[in-house]
Amino acid sequence: MQVEPADAIFHQFARIADALSSPSRLKLMDRLCQGEQTVEHLAEAAGLSVSNASRQLRILAECRLAEVRRDPPRVYYRVAGEQVVRFWFSLRELAREQLSELDRIMVDLVAGRDSLLPISRDELLVKMQTGEVVVVDVRPEAEFRAAHIPGSLSIPVEQLEARLATIPSGKQVVAYCRGPYCLLSVDAVEVLRSRGIPAVRLEDGVPEWRAAGLPLQTA
Repeated sequence: MQVEPADAIFHQFARIADALSSPSRLKLMDRLCQGEQTVEHLAEAAGLSVSNASRQLRILAECRLAEVRRDPPRVYYRVAGEQVVRFWFSLRELAREQLSELDRIMVDLVAGRDSLLPISRDELLVKMQTGEVVVVDVRPEAEFRAAHIPGSLSIPVEQLEARLATIPSGKQVVAYCRGPYCLLSVDAVEVLRSRGIPAVRLEDGVPEWRAAGLPLQTA
């Protein structure tokens, strides 16, 4: 069978498709969009062993989807440019439009836990300007350090119960996490409301905030 010269082009396309054919690597891609982090933090955030996460990250780096930085003894990974983030957004949107199962899964996961619609970034910006809300980042601290919404408090969701007293009273709390397919903010809102604290979640995460051209801070 004769091999077409153009097959070499499609082989390169297939490298990207192969790199994204694993749910574990897709989860790591989602975590990479939060900002540069160590292999250890990425492994914990993705629920993988360090050795497995390191192996999966190398595959993403070999296809130029991720970049590595070594600062012994630590190894850091970050997404390889905003074009990769845009590609990740497009892949999510394609899945949402073509696979009705995705919306059903999200409805099942959120049903009975959050009856209110999340607020948009535009709504949040208005509320932040008037000072009527407290914005709480409920992601792991490593992701908060990598990038966060200016003025937000870092309270990882697993610490929320113990740190309720640190949240200013008399204001609505807006919790945000990794984006529209992350449930950390759902968990946070559930905890806050059970303690009588008015709370709502942001529909976006840090990657969407950055993509909209809005400022972020690092710690």
